[in-house]
Amino acid sequence: MAKQFRVTFARALAGAAALAFAAATAAVAQDAQQSQDAQQAPAGTPNSTSALNLPQNPQLFGSAMPAVVKATAIVNGDIITQTDIDQRVALTVLGNEGKVSPDQIEQLRQQVLRNLIDETLEIQAAKEDKIEVKEKDIQKTVLRVAGQVKKTPDQLAAYLAANGSSLKSLRRQIEGEISWQRLQADKIDDSVSVGDDEVKAVLARMNASKGTEEYRVGEIFLAATPDTMPQAQATAQNILDQLKNGASFQAYARQYSVASTAAVGGDLGWVRTEQLPPQLAAVLQQMGPGTISNPIPVPGGLSILAVQDTRKILTADPRDAILSLKQISINFPKGTTREAAEPVLARFADAAHNVGGCGGADKLAADFHGEMVQSDQIKMRDLPPVLQDIMIPMQVGQATQPFGNIDEGVRVLVICGRDDPDATAPSYDQIYNQMNEDRVNSRAQRYLRDLRRDAIIDFR
Repeated sequence: MAKQFRVTFARALAGAAALAFAAATAAVAQDAQQSQDAQQAPAGTPNSTSALNLPQNPQLFGSAMPAVVKATAIVNGDIITQTDIDQRVALTVLGNEGKVSPDQIEQLRQQVLRNLIDETLEIQAAKEDKIEVKEKDIQKTVLRVAGQVKKTPDQLAAYLAANGSSLKSLRRQIEGEISWQRLQADKIDDSVSVGDDEVKAVLARMNASKGTEEYRVGEIFLAATPDTMPQAQATAQNILDQLKNGASFQAYARQYSVASTAAVGGDLGWVRTEQLPPQLAAVLQQMGPGTISNPIPVPGGLSILAVQDTRKILTADPRDAILSLKQISINFPKGTTREAAEPVLARFADAAHNVGGCGGADKLAADFHGEMVQSDQIKMRDLPPVLQDIMIPMQVGQATQPFGNIDEGVRVLVICGRDDPDATAPSYDQIYNQMNEDRVNSRAQRYLRDLRRDAIIDFR
């Protein structure tokens, strides 16, 4: 899929777990990669500041702006208060399931301020374009959000208030998202065109690259100069430690990465190694799905890579198979030792091996006083990697070996159905739609940049 310039509220909802509504506070990062681009530029390339004719040793006048701007601002006359900042920060913390350490709060606060400024500019631009976001539009989304987390709107409001946020902050987020979507539709969507020759060229390149390995990659890039490299390394190591403890890669990318992909949680999309700097390509080739790299020195800073998935272009991948499964689970009394459970486990493994097809799953569950759950439309690649490796060569009617643990239960999976993937190239319409979406997102990014450039913002 094409990378999104802005994580929409609906998309944030789909990715959230227990707190789906709070995930809508995904950060919108700045476009610049700061010093990375300058340090990667080939010799002889004009300096990007040459048109400004800046002195090499400028003399400074007046008092310096504080390193940390207080989190209040007036944007073209509209006020962003400290309360607005605090409540949106609390919403973001909820979206991260509380996994934001105290030393990250101030940086998160500054990011939230930038997000609120962008949100204000988007709402203002929509109003200037005579776009009206009605109360019923916002309330419809609030009702859907509340339903996602099994709460009424009043219960949702109470929960947000109890955690330092508010329904008002959430409603403002919704208004901003709707305003921006409608403004894009009015100003940008109809102005984008994709030529027939362009689509055919993409299809031709895909067919020429058939069998080439691709990686779905996320990146956190920290800019650093030789002088600031020790600090960047310490920050990168802290991030890596948090990621290894289960923190969200996407959340940390939004908070810390200075690459333009921070807006989409560091997602680089599907890439081939030749598209990346050699330092990253060398590490990527050694990584598998679900792995995270150590900090990698690159020109201009450090990168941390996360491999979400791999595939070969236009080659059938058995992990794309769609499965129908029956799961049989058996439990042991609390305190049962491995030695005491071994005889039962051995009989369970033998019975699963001879299950006799999916029809025998019910008898297997009954014989071991277990529980059986049937699930359809299960994607092979959504299973844990160790189970994928076991099940890729399996046929319909076969069961896995038992897995799990004595304390939480041991289970087997029986394959009742399997639809293997088709390796055909995407259709003309699919390529066209993706290219069109990419261009709309790029135009939207430039449009928001122009709104920032022309805004009058007074920090207090």
